[in-house]
Amino acid sequence: MQTKALLKTLFDYKAWANDELYQLLGTMSEATQSRERHDAIRILNHVYVVDQIFQANVQGKPHSFTGLNTPETPEWSALRDSVAATDRWYIEYVRELDEAKVADIIDFTFVDGKPGRMSRGEMLLHVVTHGNYHRGAAGRILFQAGLQLPRDTMTVFLHSAPQATA
Repeated sequence: MQTKALLKTLFDYKAWANDELYQLLGTMSEATQSRERHDAIRILNHVYVVDQIFQANVQGKPHSFTGLNTPETPEWSALRDSVAATDRWYIEYVRELDEAKVADIIDFTFVDGKPGRMSRGEMLLHVVTHGNYHRGAAGRILFQAGLQLPRDTMTVFLHSAPQATA
């Protein structure tokens, strides 16, 4: 499998898993589960911010973030919509990406001001794995709040959502 095809599958999976988790998060009671809901949203907002930072980085553009999260906690629905738009951007970006450009090395600056240097492919893999890690942390909060988590593994995605990889 070519690198580009694998990246496309990974970003399709990321969008699908995000949608599953955001749907579940939307069922949480603001009245009785406000702390858990807030904590999960903070974690997922961090993922969104990092996705935005690396969206700029893979394009060699500056971004306006000075931290790895925003001071304010967004509303669930606004964050869900922003994440879905970012997921669509990454899917389209990878779809149009020239295979040879995956190995391009890009210099950038981390939010702490330190220099960074990664290949475009490394950045894209970071976005996918970083999101997986933090979705798991948010999912743990939801589970502890009594919600039944979606089966959002790669194998479930590949076998139940084949249209997503087409």
